[in-house]
Amino acid sequence: MQIIRDLASLRDAVATLRGAGKRIALVPTMGALHAGHIALIEEGSRRADAVIASIFVNPKQFGAGEDLTSYPRRERADAQMLEQAGCAILWAPTVETMYPPGFATNVSVSGVSEVLEGASRPGHFDGVATVVLKLLNQVAPDVALFGEKDWQQLAVIRRVATDLDLAIEIVGVPIVRDDQGLALSSRNAYLADDELAAARALPRALGEAVAAIARGEPVEAALAAATARLAEAGFTDIDYVTLRDAETLVPIDGLGEAPARLLAAARMGPARLIDNLAAGLSTKV
Repeated sequence: MQIIRDLASLRDAVATLRGAGKRIALVPTMGALHAGHIALIEEGSRRADAVIASIFVNPKQFGAGEDLTSYPRRERADAQMLEQAGCAILWAPTVETMYPPGFATNVSVSGVSEVLEGASRPGHFDGVATVVLKLLNQVAPDVALFGEKDWQQLAVIRRVATDLDLAIEIVGVPIVRDDQGLALSSRNAYLADDELAAARALPRALGEAVAAIARGEPVEAALAAATARLAEAGFTDIDYVTLRDAETLVPIDGLGEAPARLLAAARMGPARLIDNLAAGLSTKV
């Protein structure tokens, strides 16, 4: 596996792959890799001849007081995992490479980025959209893969790809969970053992809410019960537990003709955790 840190070398390597007739997949990451990231690499290998993974802890998507400085960084171990998974290239640019002096462009996506995480973390999705668009332009892949755990991020990236006519297939890969259902996340490493055990109430609460809604129980009651369950488990700062249209993320009050998603965000100890589940079909409010 090649490890590349400058843009000229990256473009030369991509040109070599293209010259050999290779179809290319891109898996953007911020490092601190786990089995969920490896699932993206494996899906990329099924959809393309060569997988390029990026590791870049993007300062533009961290707000004031968030965990930019403490975010786990372990490139050597990550590189070993990627090589074992069959990754062809690791693109690991510096902040100066991504945002050189004079950088003044910001990508902003209206609507889908303004709610949920966007409301809780102002500017976050501008940072996500900007860096992902740069990565897509740098690598010019045929397909790019993103985990469904960050469902809103996936929706924002799909909006960018559609609006800007990017000839790149954007693929969402299902959430990888531990044996008790907790979604794998780099931020799980912040949790002590007792907090990790308590955090497993999050997927259980969402699963119970999805089942209740599917049985025909009122959405408001199901969401309230899930919120109470999280509070009882020790979650604090419960930002949202909400049923949304899966594509537009507008609030919905029942199941109907379009895909729906149940999403939640709450804090367990030092970590802010997010999760989501498919909830059938939606009826827009």
